[in-house]
Amino acid sequence: MNRLLHGVVERLVRTGNLSLTYPDGTTEHFGDGTGQRIHVAIKTKHAQRAILFDPWLAVPEAYMDGELEILEGDVLSFLKIAYENMGPWSYGNAWAKALESVRVALRRFHQINTAHRSRKNVEHHYDLSREFYRLFLDEDMQYSCAYFERPDMTLEEAQLAKKRHLAAKLDLKPGQQVLDIGSGWGGLGLYLAQNFDVDVLGVTLSTEQHAVATDRAHDLGLDRHVHFELRDYRSLQERFDRIVSVGMFEHVGVNHYRTFFEKCASLLKPDGVMVLHSIGRAGPPAATNAFIRKHIFPGGYIPALSEVLPHIEKAGLFVTDTEILRIHYAETLRHWRERFMANRDKVIEIYDERFARMWEFYLAGSEAAFRWQDMMVFQLQLSPRNDTLPLTRDYITLAEKEIAKRDGAAPSGGAPAAASSAKGKKVTGKG
Repeated sequence: MNRLLHGVVERLVRTGNLSLTYPDGTTEHFGDGTGQRIHVAIKTKHAQRAILFDPWLAVPEAYMDGELEILEGDVLSFLKIAYENMGPWSYGNAWAKALESVRVALRRFHQINTAHRSRKNVEHHYDLSREFYRLFLDEDMQYSCAYFERPDMTLEEAQLAKKRHLAAKLDLKPGQQVLDIGSGWGGLGLYLAQNFDVDVLGVTLSTEQHAVATDRAHDLGLDRHVHFELRDYRSLQERFDRIVSVGMFEHVGVNHYRTFFEKCASLLKPDGVMVLHSIGRAGPPAATNAFIRKHIFPGGYIPALSEVLPHIEKAGLFVTDTEILRIHYAETLRHWRERFMANRDKVIEIYDERFARMWEFYLAGSEAAFRWQDMMVFQLQLSPRNDTLPLTRDYITLAEKEIAKRDGAAPSGGAPAAASSAKGKKVTGKG
C-alpha cells in the first residue's frame, strides 16, 4: 500500500518540501526541497486505504479522527503544497477526477433543498452556540467575506467596509422598505436601518440567529424599523424597494436557482434594486467538496457564474453591476483562523477535540481554496429596469466616501468610530 500512495504523492508533489510517514514508520520525502518543510504522518492503515480511495474526504476525516498528524507545519501549509502543485483547475489524479465526475453527476440529488430540508441544513451549521461563533468572528458577528479597502485593515474595519460597500450599491433612499434574505445575526439589517432611515425585514431559517438578531434590535431600540422573522424567503408576498442577500445563495442549491430569482423578481418593486453577495467559482461548474458537504454545509453548493446568469435573465432582471472579490475572502478566513486557533482550548471546552480539528481543517481549507484554487466572491446588482440606477459606477464610490465619513473612517485609512445614529443607539458588537 505504501507503493501505491508513494506513486500518487510523487506525481502530485513536484515542488515543495513534503515528508510523509506511513503507518509502518517508513518516511519518504517528496518535492524539490524548496520552501517550508511539511511533515505528515498517517498513523493507521485504515486512513491510508481511505486516502487512496477518496483523498478529498479521507484526508480531513483522518485529521479529525487523529489518524493523520501534521508533525511539522500546519493544515494551511500542508494544503498549500497540494494546491500549488495541482493548480487552480485540477482535481488530482485520474481516480480523483473520476470521483469528481460522479459527484458532479449526483450534485442535483444532494441539493434538493425543500423548505423543510433547507431548515435542517441551516440548523446543522448556523444553530451552533453563539458563544462558539463569538470566539472568531468580528464584534458584529459578520459571517461572510469582509471587504479590505487596505491590506492592514483589522477584521472589524473590513467588515464595516463590507457593509458600506453593500449599502452604496443598494443606492438607498429614506423611507424605503428593505428585505434581507439570510439575515444572520442581524448586523447588516441593523446597520442599514440605523444609518439610512430605512425599514428592514430580515428572514432566516436559523433559530439561534433569529433569537440573537431580535434581541439586538430590541436592545438598540430599533424594533419599529427592523424586524427579523424565522421563515423561508419563498413564503414572502410583500414587495420591497431593495433586497440584499449576503452569504445565503450558497445554500439555495442549483435545482432552485430559477425559483430564487423568480421569487426575488416578484418581491422587487418596478424601480427596485437587489444586491446578491455569494461565494462562487472562477472555473466551470463542479461539485461541492465532499468534506464540506458531509460535515460543514449539507445541501450547499458554490456556483459558477455561468450557472447563475441564465436564471437571472429568465426571471426578467437586468444585471446592472458585477464585481468579483478575489483575495478578500482569503484574508477574512485568515483572520477567522487565527482567532479560532488562539481560542482553540475554549472551542474544545464547548464541544470537543474532534470538532475543533474539523473546524481547523474547514477554516484552513477554505482559506487555501481562495488563495490557490478557483474560489472567489461575486456581488451582482440586479434590477427589473435598466434605467433605475445612475449611468456610471461613480455613485458607488461617492456614496462609500460619504458613508465612511459617517462611520468615522475614510476608506483610505483610520479606525472606525461610533456611527452616527438616525434611530436608536449605535450598532455595537453585542450579539
